[in-house]
Amino acid sequence: MDSDFDPKILMKVKNLSKNYGGLKAVNDVNMDVYAGEILALVGDNGAGKSTLIKSLAGAIKPDNGEIDFNGKTIELLNPRDADNVGIGCLHQGLGLVDSLNVPENVFLGREIQKRFLGIIPQLDNEKMREKTINLLHQFGVSLPKINDAVINLSGGQRQTIAISRLLLQNVKLVILDEPMAALGVEEGGHVLNLIKKMRSENISILLISHNLEHVFQLANRIAVMKNGKMVKIIKTSSTTKEEVVKLITFGKD
Repeated sequence: MDSDFDPKILMKVKNLSKNYGGLKAVNDVNMDVYAGEILALVGDNGAGKSTLIKSLAGAIKPDNGEIDFNGKTIELLNPRDADNVGIGCLHQGLGLVDSLNVPENVFLGREIQKRFLGIIPQLDNEKMREKTINLLHQFGVSLPKINDAVINLSGGQRQTIAISRLLLQNVKLVILDEPMAALGVEEGGHVLNLIKKMRSENISILLISHNLEHVFQLANRIAVMKNGKMVKIIKTSSTTKEEVVKLITFGKD
């Protein structure tokens, strides 16, 4: 185990399976996620990565298996259950509302309210803006157009906003599905730095990526899936890109 993350197990996945008819999308998967680590999940399309992370985020219910989180067995029937225990998932669609500004997107579904004349509820935009700025500063993010509709922001800035919305939830594990996809080098670099900053705040990250350059730059360990099965979980410092490609392609050393 690498020395730069806590040996405490945050999430333990035991014998997780999900079938669609005769297709075993996730087949008896076992996996641990440690506190404060980045665990990369890699594999070809159809390997089972998406089904696995949807199970861990409460988007789908597995057929078999168990998930322990923070020392307790949990049942994730929907994404709200995942939110409640401290699991946040960012899918590739981001889920931002283009016409809303940055604070409105960060607090979407969790809006702060105040009472006008002590009676009439209304949005407390000033407090949401203040908390958004403080949150972004905590993670070293500077957005020059915080009051603009997010449709006017770049891809990397939008990605940052979507991640920030997860961080607002006192999250312990963040699941990121291809967070640098379609970003340029500079913008991808900003997102990479944000991911590193999250790890430094002892937030665990499950990173799904096809980009092995990013995987080797970020991950403490790499989990390889093929045909619904977990092939191997290996320390990044103990492997090579060639070995990982071989595991992805052939499912064995």
